[in-house]
Amino acid sequence: IGGIAVFPKIDPSLKNDRATEALNPQTLVLRAIRAIKQAAPGLPIFSDIALDPYTSHGHDGVLTADGTDVANDGTVAILREMAVLHAEAGADFVAPSDMMDGRIEAIREALDDAGFQQTGIMAYSAKFASAYYGPFRDAVGSSKGAPLDKRTYQLSWGNRREALREALLDEDEGADILMVKPALPYLDILRELRARTDLPLAAYQVSGEYAQIMAAAQNGWLDLKNARDEALTAIFRSGADFIFTYFAETVAKEMKG
Repeated sequence: IGGIAVFPKIDPSLKNDRATEALNPQTLVLRAIRAIKQAAPGLPIFSDIALDPYTSHGHDGVLTADGTDVANDGTVAILREMAVLHAEAGADFVAPSDMMDGRIEAIREALDDAGFQQTGIMAYSAKFASAYYGPFRDAVGSSKGAPLDKRTYQLSWGNRREALREALLDEDEGADILMVKPALPYLDILRELRARTDLPLAAYQVSGEYAQIMAAAQNGWLDLKNARDEALTAIFRSGADFIFTYFAETVAKEMKG
């Protein structure tokens, strides 16, 4: 296992429409990062930078005054502060998953100004408004999404050119790693992006991808190990340098023998 990604599930009483808990220096995820670094100092940590675990409305950013849209610039200002807090806690990479415009450049500037020039940025660059996120959103309590839809800021399933443009913009703004999410439904995007950038590429085999393989295997419809390995191999074959997957621990143990 080459690293871990940490995501918080906080008490609903700590959530509000301005996501103020995200900037609490003692919030759950920051305590977790410090504890992990103390226990396993050599294990790289990728720390999620987005507001949906902290907002009462479940969106990745704060809303405009009339509540009809996500306030891009106001959200980016919070993400800058949040990224610095995560770097101070020990995150090796901050991983903005919010899909706000201009956030990579803003976070890079904030990290550099705070003395964290060595903290990397893994950008969720081609993050689609996917139905495959359902199990994760239910787990962390960010499934509400009202009064607007996350499709207003995440990528359309069918827009290949926008996905590539967004990823290359993140590269220009200073991202160290680009990510495609989900993985298996978007192998064409991953492959085409591999041909256009020399940056490391990550792919996120999301909760719905994991759940469908597990459910089918539990019903006896396919062989779990073969289906799992076929899916992971397809993602690597398409150009991913590494994969975020819920199968990581099982696969690592099998590889170790």
